[in-house]
Amino acid sequence: MALQMPHVVETMQWGANLVFWVGDKAIGGKMFALANLDGDGRAVLSYCAGPERYAELLELEGVIPAPYLARAHWVAVERWDVFRAAEWKSELAAAHALVAAKLAKRTRDVLAMPLREQRRLISERKAVLAGRAVKKR
Repeated sequence: MALQMPHVVETMQWGANLVFWVGDKAIGGKMFALANLDGDGRAVLSYCAGPERYAELLELEGVIPAPYLARAHWVAVERWDVFRAAEWKSELAAAHALVAAKLAKRTRDVLAMPLREQRRLISERKAVLAGRAVKKR
């Protein structure tokens, strides 16, 4: 569902966590959802709920404050059956919209570029970031 939304990029981070971003993080994209693939009994998915919806979602059984991200109004869902498919789609679309609205202007400008130009710019930015990481070592 998340990959069908505009400008979504996925990465694997922090062990077995599939992170969904609005825009590539190399150009200032921001994450809006995180799926825990470990199967370790912790939440299966955490996402940005926003200040208006946060308290309401915490009243549902199986929804808890997201570890490390609760202060940013993120919730963690403990089981996939907490929401039906249509509700998951709605929750993820709302998280995507909340995060997309907070992107910096320069990031929104890059996402508005033609795809070919956008990919070139992202590739160049990743090369610069990789060069910095090598120099720090």
